[in-house]
Amino acid sequence: MGTRASCGELHTDSRSIGDTAQRRRGQQGARSPAAGAESTMAEQVALSRTQVCGILREELYQGDAFHQSDTHIFIIMGASGDLAKKKIYPTLWWLFRDGLLPEDTYIVGYARSRLSVADIRRQSEPFFKATPEEKPRLEEFFARNSYVAGQYDDAASYARLNSHMNALHQGPQANRWASSLPKPFGRDLQSSDQLSNHISSLFREDQIYRIDHYLGKEMVQNLMVLRFANRIFGPIWNRDNIACVILTFKEPFGTEGRGGYFDEFGIIRDVMQNHLLQMLCLVAMEKPASTDSDDVRDEKVKVLKCISEVQASNVVLGQYVGNPNGEGEATRGYLDDPTVPCGSTTATFAAVVLYVENERWDGVPFILRCGKALNERKAEVRLQFRDVAGDIFQQQCKRNELVIRVQPDEAVYTKMMTKKPGMFFSPEESELDLTYGNRYKNVKLPDAYERLILDVFCGSQMHFVRRLQTPRPWPWPWPCPPFPPRLLGADWSWGSPRNSGDGDRHVRTSRGATPHSRGSPHLHSSAHPRPSEAEVVAGGPTSVPAIKSTKRRNCPRWFLSCHL
Repeated sequence: MGTRASCGELHTDSRSIGDTAQRRRGQQGARSPAAGAESTMAEQVALSRTQVCGILREELYQGDAFHQSDTHIFIIMGASGDLAKKKIYPTLWWLFRDGLLPEDTYIVGYARSRLSVADIRRQSEPFFKATPEEKPRLEEFFARNSYVAGQYDDAASYARLNSHMNALHQGPQANRWASSLPKPFGRDLQSSDQLSNHISSLFREDQIYRIDHYLGKEMVQNLMVLRFANRIFGPIWNRDNIACVILTFKEPFGTEGRGGYFDEFGIIRDVMQNHLLQMLCLVAMEKPASTDSDDVRDEKVKVLKCISEVQASNVVLGQYVGNPNGEGEATRGYLDDPTVPCGSTTATFAAVVLYVENERWDGVPFILRCGKALNERKAEVRLQFRDVAGDIFQQQCKRNELVIRVQPDEAVYTKMMTKKPGMFFSPEESELDLTYGNRYKNVKLPDAYERLILDVFCGSQMHFVRRLQTPRPWPWPWPCPPFPPRLLGADWSWGSPRNSGDGDRHVRTSRGATPHSRGSPHLHSSAHPRPSEAEVVAGGPTSVPAIKSTKRRNCPRWFLSCHL
């Protein structure tokens, strides 16, 4: 939190950046429209980081959203923690290095640990990626840092913090506070409401920035542009053309000694109900009236209100075990982590089928899958389209897909059928591929926290989560009362051989439920009955083996209320 300039929107679209770059470089003579377009694109692609930052500074300073003369104090609560060390301090350094913070900005760390700025520097600097040429600038950055030790439930500690802030800023009383909160926002409905009510008693809603860092990722932000800036997608983005939507989050590592923290939340609250749910909203929402923060978030809330309650038959939970044939950490299961409570039933994998009950999406399954200790690191949105009516190619055609890969290697690609080259007259699957690493080779994509923290300074809330004004329990449509316990025997080995294969293969949702991935359960299309528990995708595109129905000794009893 900290004092900041008045709220406003940040305008940094490619057209304004391109126009500014063109003005800076000047134009020599007349050019044809085609040549002009090619040159402008080449200029944008060839811009160095310094040039891009300079252009962005110009954009910031032209509006009312960013006042260089105002004093800004950025307070990091929990400054000794892992998130501050690996993300918050490095992000503030990158913004400071590139001149994207107001000139009169101070950073104050606050935590229970008795530390100094030197201690903070020693912990966080390895993550700064600073070059030798940047050392003088780095010294300037840490000169604007300070640290206050104190308790979180002690009024005297906060009085010391307030005195320290007053020493940094002797101007008029600050009235432009912003509070930035990372997820998760409470453990359940009751704790979430308590937290929200308490924060709301201290700050207005336009001062509260609830961070889900996935909303700062390049391809997640690109979802709105793809949908609403391209006419070709408008007529087909609906239940008449889309058979299902699959949202996937996979990590190839386990808890790595942090199981005690993870066990408090589980994979559903850690990933599914925030990262995947926010991406679902961007895929499913209607076109907002504008890119204004309230307009965008209003449409997201409408989507959440249309999600029907999750049925127990549409949920699969699991917990990974060690792979005896693996190496190192892969030989250890979740319960082998010494920080995990003995006999914990916390899920490390979850697959859920949701339905958005409105005119656009009625009957279309949204399949959300996330888990740890899987075969690869990947996050993506996959839209699978319906079969072509009146097939004339003897069922040789596969369904079209639009894939937005969030990480790694950001990309947008379409899987489509083309004629097999040569003398043949038969279709084969190919791709129209926009991989950012190839198309934008010289463009450095900012870290998600860079975008979001800069948005806090600029007063833009478009990429932040708003408190949902909805009667549904928790920001997630689980039924209440909670599911009854049920046995699943949902174990899978780390790096199971059944994970090997094309990571791009997927569960096919054709009318006949034809398998399109080895060992994967089937899903029916929305024109047929919704899938039962046995048919829910339990790993899908060769992500994890299908959840087995066989029980093992001491098989835990899974119930979803453990993780909400």
